[in-house]
Amino acid sequence: MSEPDLDAYALKTAVAVEIAAPDLAYRPPLPSSYRPRIALVGAGGISAAHLDAYREMGLDVAVIANRTLSKAEARRDEYFPKAEATSDIAGTLARDDIAVVDITPHPAERYAMIETALRAGKHVLSQKPFVIDLDAGARLCDLADENGVLLAVNQNGRWAPHLSWMREAVRAGLVGDLHTVDVSIHWNHGWIKGTAFEELQNLILYDFAVHWFDFLASLIGGRATSVFAARAHAASQPVRPPLIAGAIVGFDGGQASLLFDGAAKFGAEDRTVISGSAGTLNSRGPDLGVQAVSLTTEAGIARPALEGTWFKQGFQGTMGALLAAVESGSRPINEARSNLDALAMVFAAIASARLGVPVAPGAVRSLVAAEG
Repeated sequence: MSEPDLDAYALKTAVAVEIAAPDLAYRPPLPSSYRPRIALVGAGGISAAHLDAYREMGLDVAVIANRTLSKAEARRDEYFPKAEATSDIAGTLARDDIAVVDITPHPAERYAMIETALRAGKHVLSQKPFVIDLDAGARLCDLADENGVLLAVNQNGRWAPHLSWMREAVRAGLVGDLHTVDVSIHWNHGWIKGTAFEELQNLILYDFAVHWFDFLASLIGGRATSVFAARAHAASQPVRPPLIAGAIVGFDGGQASLLFDGAAKFGAEDRTVISGSAGTLNSRGPDLGVQAVSLTTEAGIARPALEGTWFKQGFQGTMGALLAAVESGSRPINEARSNLDALAMVFAAIASARLGVPVAPGAVRSLVAAEG
């Protein structure tokens, strides 16, 4: 028997030659000329990121509605001084001069608003997480189809420059058959202390990890077959919900791992590795906005110089994709029906972490059922 080649054990790695990065359409899409009048409903904290992105895009935000009028007025004065501020949400959703509605309140109160807007013939961008019940989400998707309008979800992580470039590389076949998707995030999430987020018992797997479950869904669609998840309290964490969570997702032809450490006070890092039969993608950086990306194939290693940040281009991407799809008569990549694949994995992960066994995506139909 011949001696084993130790290099084959990956103890040594060949140095790849530097090659030009492929030009991929990772930037937020924009319609060519379609500039409808837009209403934003809900002037809470996240609305500032929406409005800042829309202002830079040159969009026409005509109405800002919130139950507390002063909040709507404050957002108007800061971002769109010519817009109308109102506390009449129902009236806003029914206005004939509004074609697109961005609905940002929390899921429990958002459902009825989305339904009203769709019945009124509005295209809708829903804040994430889209719904807390898969069957309810499917009904909204069906309602959008019945009324000939589009329903998209503000999964802005899809247009974080590094995630968007990697997604487009996979879609272009540059890594071949997809084998693995591995995400590892270490950061300090203790900022939630004293906020409403501290009341979410599954904060990490539900509110935060949904971005990465959605990113995974954008790569594999509905191919996930099982989710095995766990969560834990860090010994010294200052907040109530567990800050550590992870999930292993099995899918046809491969596996994904998602690890979230929200208790890391020092040395923050965000890393993503995607491997396939023809190449490997790497993304690494100190946070979600600063990332160095590479694509390694047989030809060599490509390092794209990416532009933008998650918290602007991400929000431009979600609305831009919706508007471009309306203009072209197509479906946006962030359409709500595709986001249900992500939520199915989220609910399965929460149920798995509670039960200690793998759960099939779609077997648990709601957040309430997942949490038991």
